[in-house]
Formats: sequence, structure tokens, C-alpha cells
Amino acid sequence: MAGIYIHIPFCKQACHYCNFHFTTSLRYKDDFVKALLSEIELQKDYLSHENIETIYFGGGTPSLLSIAELQCILNKLQKHFTISQDCEITLETNPDDISTPKLQDWKQAGINRLSIGVQSFFEEDLQWMNRAHHARQALDSLMLALPYFNNLTVDLIYGLPGMSHEKWQQNVETVLALKIPHLSCYALTVEPKTPLDKLIKQHRAEDISPDKQAEQFLLLMQWLEAAGYEHYEISNFAKPGMRSRHNTSYWQGKKYLGLGPSAHSYNGNERQWNIANNQQYIAAMQQQKIIAEKEILTYTQKLNEYIMTALRTMEGIDLDVLSLQFEIPADSFLKRMDKYMQSNKVVRKENFLQLTREGKLLADGIAADLFYLSAQ
Repeated sequence: MAGIYIHIPFCKQACHYCNFHFTTSLRYKDDFVKALLSEIELQKDYLSHENIETIYFGGGTPSLLSIAELQCILNKLQKHFTISQDCEITLETNPDDISTPKLQDWKQAGINRLSIGVQSFFEEDLQWMNRAHHARQALDSLMLALPYFNNLTVDLIYGLPGMSHEKWQQNVETVLALKIPHLSCYALTVEPKTPLDKLIKQHRAEDISPDKQAEQFLLLMQWLEAAGYEHYEISNFAKPGMRSRHNTSYWQGKKYLGLGPSAHSYNGNERQWNIANNQQYIAAMQQQKIIAEKEILTYTQKLNEYIMTALRTMEGIDLDVLSLQFEIPADSFLKRMDKYMQSNKVVRKENFLQLTREGKLLADGIAADLFYLSAQ
């Protein structure tokens, strides 16, 4: 079983914090769609004809595509791949793109899961982030979507300068009150070369507070656990049975094909990423060529990726996988983990090593400390 990710590199406007590949010009959108259809055909054998269990339209803002364009892409995928009958098909959308006719069209086209980029229900936060939608649209979009999609997720951002704990709680409680089954919650990060990075360096915007972000993350975990959500990955919370199957496949090391400029692919042994330039991507597809960099993963890279991804999940690191797949003895790895277990950052549950709440605050650092430098 495998997945397909499709990167749609268009947005209405640039959010100050975003470092994903996108453009705010729609000038070449038609040419891009034609190029994407060509890439689907060129990459039809990449996943060795495995069944496709998830398709994810990400970006960028995929909801800027017309229903005809989305349907054309899905039809092309259906032609060249074996799509499972219960395939999870997710469309990322912004609140300002949601309307009743669009919801009806998306559902009819086969989209069965929405990812709505709300980020905040407060107007001042949305303006600070330079989001394209308004606070009222954030709430209205969810009210419109729920009658059509019971499988949907909301993105929220915490740790913004000026976002008090009370405001953060109100954002979360707004989603809970609507019984949204899935939330993805991210701490605001200042990525290099973004408008936010420039504004902070020019002292035109307040910098983030790591201590405040940690406090709001701890509060988030408490609130959602009390509301019956599984904290199944560091940034993701779901009602039982409502996890993102697509994102879960990444953390489980399943194969996936990435289509579109900047998209990444993984076939079990090799990682590949497309050129992050729209015009060069389009030109290459017109010549029936794939312009991508490739990397053959070593044993050590695969081992470290397993440690990093597994540690981020609710299930944690499986000592049997380390032993059987990577030939790392359990006793040897437990010695590496001992200081984190002694300080209550990690707990052992049967054969799994899992982060505690306090450990989740340090997930990246703990994973990096556990990495192997060479084959054992």
C-alpha cells in the first residue's frame, strides 16, 4: 500500500511565516496542470504498481484549482494507478475558498477529507500572519463544511506574539465545540528568508517566546486529552478512528510518490525531490523529462529516520523493529535511552518506548541525541 502527494504551488497571498514552495501569480496555472498530468504518466511505475490508499492535495492552496482541474487530475491518477476503493483523498483548503457549491463539487469529485487552514479565529492574529481570510470566514467555513464532510481537520498555530493563553484556549474550544474530529496544531516557527524572519530582524515584529510556546503546547495536550482525542503524533490529535491515514503512512515508512514542483517521493530505498521552480518544472514536463535530485538511503539513514518518526508517534519506538529490521539489540538501545527514562522524558510500555508530555517538548532534541553516526 502506498500514497500520492500532489503539490499545488499557488496561493492568493503570502503568509508571513510560510517557507513552502508557492507563487501568488496564477499566470501559469493552466500550464502547470498540463505538466502535472504529464508527470503522472511519467511516474506511473514509481510505486511498482502498489495499491494507492491515500491521495493528498497539498500546497500552496489546492482549493484554488477549479473543479474541472481537480477532476481531470483524479481521472488521470485513476487511469495510471490502482486506487483502493476506500482511498482517503484529502484536499487542503483555506476558509475563504469554501462555499456550498464548492463543497458539493469536491464531494462529488471524490474528495472525502478536508484540511482547513484556519490558524486562528482572531482577526488580529490573521492580520499579523497575513492570512487571506478573516475571522468570521474561519468560523463560517467550518459550519458550511460539516454537513458535507465528517472527516475533516483544522490547522491551528500557537505561540504567536500577542496570543495569550486565554486566546489560545478559545481557539481550541471553538474547534472542540464544533466536534471537529482532527486537529493539527503547530508552534509558530521563524523560518529563514521568510517575511516574518525579515520583520523580526528589522525589529518591526516581536520575536516568538519558546517558553510561552512550551506552556501553550502543554495546555493543548491537557485540553485535548480531556476531550477524548488521541495525541497520535507530536502535532496531531484525532478522535478514535479519525487519524490522517496519509500522514500516518509517512511515519510508518510507507512508500509515496510526490507530484509537482518541490514534491518529495520515497520508494523504500531512495528519496527523490522535484525541482522547486514552476517554469522549469513545466518546461521539463513539456519535454517529457523528470528534473529531480535523488538520494540512496544508507542503513544508518533509515535507522535514524525510524527513530525520529517513531518517537514522534503515540505508539513510540518498537524495540522489536530495532532488533529485527535494524539488528540493534534492545539492551543496547535501552542504555542510550536510560537518561531520558530516568528523567521521566520517556516511558517503556511493554516493548515500546514513548515520550511523556515533558518529553514531547524536547522531541527533536531527544531524537537527535539518539541518532547513530554510522552502521553498528
